[in-house]
Amino acid sequence: MAFDGFTLKAIVNELNSYIIGGRIEKIHQPTPEEIVLSIYSQRLNYALSINTSFSFYSLHLTTNLKLNPLSAPNFCMLLRKYLTGGRIKQINMVGLERIAIFEIEKYSEPGVLKTLKLIVELMGKHSNIILTAQDNSIIDSLRHLNSENGSYRNIFPKAIYELPENTKFNINEIENIAELYNDLNKKQSLSTYFLENFAGTSKALLEHSMQKLGINEDFNFANFENLFLYLKKLLKKIQNNMAFCIELDKDYTLEFSAKAQENLSINFFLDDYYSRKEQDENFIQYRNNLLAFVSKNLKKISKKLDGVNSKIDECSEMEKYKLYGELITSNLYKLDKTHKDYIVLQNYYDNNKEINIPLDISLSPADNAKKYFKKYNKLKNTIDIVSIQKNELENEINYLESIVYSLQIAKNVQDIDKIYEEMESANFFARKTQVNKNSKAFKISRKLKYKNNKVKTKNDFLSYNIDGFNVLVGRNNMENDYLTTKIAKDNDIWFHVKDLQGSHVILVISQKEPSQETINKVAELSAYYSKSKQSSNVPVDYTFAKYVKKPSKSKPGMVIYTNQKTVNVNPKFF
Repeated sequence: MAFDGFTLKAIVNELNSYIIGGRIEKIHQPTPEEIVLSIYSQRLNYALSINTSFSFYSLHLTTNLKLNPLSAPNFCMLLRKYLTGGRIKQINMVGLERIAIFEIEKYSEPGVLKTLKLIVELMGKHSNIILTAQDNSIIDSLRHLNSENGSYRNIFPKAIYELPENTKFNINEIENIAELYNDLNKKQSLSTYFLENFAGTSKALLEHSMQKLGINEDFNFANFENLFLYLKKLLKKIQNNMAFCIELDKDYTLEFSAKAQENLSINFFLDDYYSRKEQDENFIQYRNNLLAFVSKNLKKISKKLDGVNSKIDECSEMEKYKLYGELITSNLYKLDKTHKDYIVLQNYYDNNKEINIPLDISLSPADNAKKYFKKYNKLKNTIDIVSIQKNELENEINYLESIVYSLQIAKNVQDIDKIYEEMESANFFARKTQVNKNSKAFKISRKLKYKNNKVKTKNDFLSYNIDGFNVLVGRNNMENDYLTTKIAKDNDIWFHVKDLQGSHVILVISQKEPSQETINKVAELSAYYSKSKQSSNVPVDYTFAKYVKKPSKSKPGMVIYTNQKTVNVNPKFF
């Protein structure tokens, strides 16, 4: 991310026009890395976000407020004690470094006005928020640092605050460009030199500036001078509120125009930008946590199924044991108590062919027959039980794989919320074999779910128009159930990829009947919304919705259907 010194300069410039003299009304800490100050200034309420996370370190006004924890963290409580009711006297920067210093005045007791400093260091993984007294003694900080954990500064209570070391040039302080250029080591590329030697620059800013100027990486005086003067001009435009942010492919940077920009345009650009990025990261984290839960359980259930299949293989011998018992019993009159460890008898079930039957020499022939009948009965009882278990485990695997499919096609946090609600309704999180409720991943999922959506989400099917027909697509099992059993009419046509996980797709029939070409197109869409999305020649079943039934007590998304036809298509998105 390109939250560089130039961006911070633009932010501070805007803040100085709107919140200087403002009163700090409330302080919150919605996440361990973020502090939000509620400020009343010029008869308006503002919320200032100070984010120190590695991915989203930034400082800007925000309208995207977050839920706060029930119990405020210690650092938040300390800031409330010292800063609530204080007024922002001024906001300064340290050159073009990513350090903003808020001077805040507050009466510590009647008639005694004290000045505190809230120092915001936005330096990637080293970002920090530090509260100091007027003499620079540290009251406390969000992160404590000292030489023992690799820091060259001491950042902890009662230590004296020291600025980070700065060996870079400040563009505003350089007057003679030619003299500076002559003293340079020109073995580096132009952008690398500026990035490593000029404070406040970033890769995104430099690359965009060079592209706009039409210069390359050649380290010559013309390129050096053009880039230097452009950045210096950009700083002047920032000061005059004539700079604005533009979004790049995977980043953003500053540009300037010939006229003043709208009020707080950079603050609110960054607010929207970082809010979107954070939502995307929350979505990925939320989805991956649930995928981890499901994958773990799929592995466990698959292992159980392997055990059940092994038992079924053992039970395949039961008819043989029954035969042995019957043949021995029918030939008892021929046998005596003295015998070898096997006996050869004629199998009257197979044209009297001879068969070798193993025997336990410690038992009589009659007891050997009883032993074989006992084995047969035991395996017969076992096969009845394990067959039921196998069916249940296969249904469980199919259901969990349908959850995996739903998670894979989810597009946002709201989609994941619906899947989460389905998993809750299926008691997914209550099963001891499914998930440890005390695990960190589970807590994160719960936190994200209720953070992003405290109320149950509504059904919002995907909708397409194919040849003038409305086509509805479910995105998860709950939507599939509702779409098939509540929305679809008897004469609507229901589609689903054959024998694999996929969405329920409904072709809504109004007045005219669809052609086979239209049916094939809807089948292509159905194949696209399935696990066979990357395959070709995919079989898709379709039938009237009246022939699709949901068995009692079946899992979400599970249906049975009859009178279907099958068409082979290539997946296609419309």
